[in-house]
Order: sequence, then structure tokens, then C-alpha cells
Amino acid sequence: MSYPIQKTEQEWQEWFAHRNAEPLAFQVTRRAATERPFTGRYADHFRDGTYHCMGCDQPLFTADSKFDAGCGWPSFDQALDESAIHNKVDRSFGMVRTETLCSQCGAHLGHLFDDGPTDSGLRYCMNSAALQFHPAPPPESAGA
Repeated sequence: MSYPIQKTEQEWQEWFAHRNAEPLAFQVTRRAATERPFTGRYADHFRDGTYHCMGCDQPLFTADSKFDAGCGWPSFDQALDESAIHNKVDRSFGMVRTETLCSQCGAHLGHLFDDGPTDSGLRYCMNSAALQFHPAPPPESAGA
């Protein structure tokens, strides 16, 4: 599949360096690598805001959809907008899983499982290295 945002390997590496991405960002997003569990910066991160694609800054998930799945990776029960995620069958490592990719730049994000504990029944198991967190703006003070 072709994605709207296309870059050379060198351009991707420069992009990630410019964004102060985690060292694994290129390998995860462009080579479908997986960071080790409990090592990513967003595994235990629970602040109000939005998680965006590290490759193109497309909004993917809100903090409201994040939950602790105990798996060691950031987990979400729904995408911010279903059109932001492209799902495809992943048959690597002798398993059949659903790989999740950014619909704008094709970045490998992680995998989708149907074992989530919320009403959606979904668990988007993402790599921190594929995400960039944007904190929610501070609430405006009353009477200001």
C-alpha cells in the first residue's frame, strides 16, 4: 500500500533526529521492530493529552482511551479516528496478528488484539517509540 507521506531512509532518520525521537524510532516505525516490554517512555505514562504518530504527527489516541494492560506497552481501547489507523494481517514469527500502521506515513505502530478489558473489547498495543505525546493545554483559570 502507498501512503500519502513518503520519505527516503535518510529523510526518515533526519526527521526522527529532529524530533528527538527514541533511538529505536526508525527501526520500529520503518522496519516493524518491537521495543522490549516495560522499556518505552509511555508504558507507564498517564497524563492528559493526545498520542500522535512519531512519523508524521497524525493524532492517533487520546489519554482517555489508554489503560494499563500489564503487557509492558502503551495500550489503548480505541483510536481517536479509525481512519488514522491502517490494519493489515501480520504473519511474522509463526503467528497471525493484526498489525497497526499510521494511515498517513505507513509507520508501524504495534498490533491490535481483541482481548481488551473495556466495552470496545480492543487492545491497541503500541510501541512508545512510534508515538509522540502532546499534553493537553492547561485549563483556563476561572475569572481570569
